[in-house]
Amino acid sequence: MAAVHDTGPQLDRRFAWRGRQIAWTSIGSGPPVVMCHGTPWSSWLWAPYARALAAEFTVHLWDMPGYGASSKAPEHDVDLGTQGQAFAALLEHWDLEAPHVIAHDYGGAVSLRAHLLHGRRFASLCLVDVVALRPWGSPFFTLVAEHADTFSRLPAPVHLGALEAYVAGASHRGLSPAQSAALLAPWRDPVGQAAFYRQIAQADERFTAEIEPHLGQIDVPTHIVWGEQDTWIPPDRAARLAAAVAGSTVTLVPDAGHLIQLDAPVALATELHRWLVRVTSGTP
Repeated sequence: MAAVHDTGPQLDRRFAWRGRQIAWTSIGSGPPVVMCHGTPWSSWLWAPYARALAAEFTVHLWDMPGYGASSKAPEHDVDLGTQGQAFAALLEHWDLEAPHVIAHDYGGAVSLRAHLLHGRRFASLCLVDVVALRPWGSPFFTLVAEHADTFSRLPAPVHLGALEAYVAGASHRGLSPAQSAALLAPWRDPVGQAAFYRQIAQADERFTAEIEPHLGQIDVPTHIVWGEQDTWIPPDRAARLAAAVAGSTVTLVPDAGHLIQLDAPVALATELHRWLVRVTSGTP
């Protein structure tokens, strides 16, 4: 099974939560699968994979509040604690008792918080280049946190230059113009610019510090996938995470950076399909 990036299924539904509008959709039929994106991404990264899996699974896509097609009101917090609560509420709204969860980047911490701190049950977990263990972030995060208001008021060309360079650094193979445009789109206008720096400013390692002591409590099948050339979250985290989650398995994907969905689409699609078939069929 291969994935080719295109516009994918549109998020045509909305869930109202604490004044926010969370955009989502579901496609296909079969066992439920939920795909969680990270930062500064959106469900666009997962859309082709969802389409490919829809022949065998019911796949749910969503954009976190403050991201993608979801609302970006400046008064709403977008930290990992808030996102974990939002995901737990969304799962309840969908009436999904124990879905299979696939998470990337921040989506890892969001999913783990929903599971470990908010009591949402999962059938399995697939963690792809996730934020889960300290340290994470970058000097850029620290700089933005100290001057978020200033960054939100940068002239548009300066903001777009910084944004493009930042996003490009997540790919090992390099982004095509179309891929770059899709990833930058939610953050280009004034509302998106402010939202982009707001989510970075609210990044805080305390939200992963809170879940690290509980990782050993995970008792569902867990698979960890990592790009070998991930410079945003180095692949040593995969081994550390596997050591913390008893019985978990690890696959390292060569020639892939943090944007593994774009760097190695065939390898990742094959890995995800193999994993889901295994956990839904009960194969050891």
